[in-house]
Amino acid sequence: MSILVTGATGTIGGAVVRQLANDGVPVKALTRNPDRADLPTGVEVVAGDLTRPDELPLTGVTAVFLVAVPGAGDPAAHVSAFLEHAHDLRKAVFLSSSAVTFERPGSYEEHQDVERVIEQSGVAWTHVRPGEFMSNKLIWARGVKADDVVRAPFPDAVGAPVHEADVAEVVVHALLREGHDGEAYTLSGPEALTHRQQAEAFARGLGRPIGFERLTYGQARAALIRDEGLPWDVAEYLMGYMAQHAEEPAVVTPDFERVTGGRGRTLARWAADHAAELT
Repeated sequence: MSILVTGATGTIGGAVVRQLANDGVPVKALTRNPDRADLPTGVEVVAGDLTRPDELPLTGVTAVFLVAVPGAGDPAAHVSAFLEHAHDLRKAVFLSSSAVTFERPGSYEEHQDVERVIEQSGVAWTHVRPGEFMSNKLIWARGVKADDVVRAPFPDAVGAPVHEADVAEVVVHALLREGHDGEAYTLSGPEALTHRQQAEAFARGLGRPIGFERLTYGQARAALIRDEGLPWDVAEYLMGYMAQHAEEPAVVTPDFERVTGGRGRTLARWAADHAAELT
């Protein structure tokens, strides 16, 4: 088996590459910037872009982890062209989003379009649909590092964020093991926690007291734009996501345990894993 990982230097793609390499599985890591790729020894780094599949060394590639970034032209068309050029491909695992199950239009329609293209391609497929990523909590890093405080709106909004390593673990199972063809896995973390409780999880993971300071909607949006450099529309989208959790609490899904047989990694574990970015 020859596996190509797209988005190999991203949060999820990088975790997939590391887990495959740790298991001794040969892997080709696709990245636009190979000189900046910090990947395990022995991984074959492939320079290229999913939008130009005719330039990629796809001969012999039998499985692929696909990351299609919304807003990058027409992701469904790019994936369709890739699948047409990958003549030896037998399996595609796609990083989708739990938002494809929402009964309303939005940017994640692009994920739905890519899912349909893959399903109609004739290759075996698995969709992995995470909800909120724990890595999104890095927007709290500034306050945690400077003042040991999480500053956020909606203190009682309930989320169930998922560790990037859990997403990668499900991807690796789908790539390497039988029984996952035609499945769509919706992934959450193992705990549903309010924002206040998430700050407490940070404290457990970092081994020091972490406080919580409530921001208003406007203060929080301004901080995302000012401190994180986010465009207004992206900041507003994140605020809407948090506001939704204030009225529609996130729930813990069973798919990680169903696929792997184990319990997912907690937010406290994630904070410990990312202590260098939070200290």
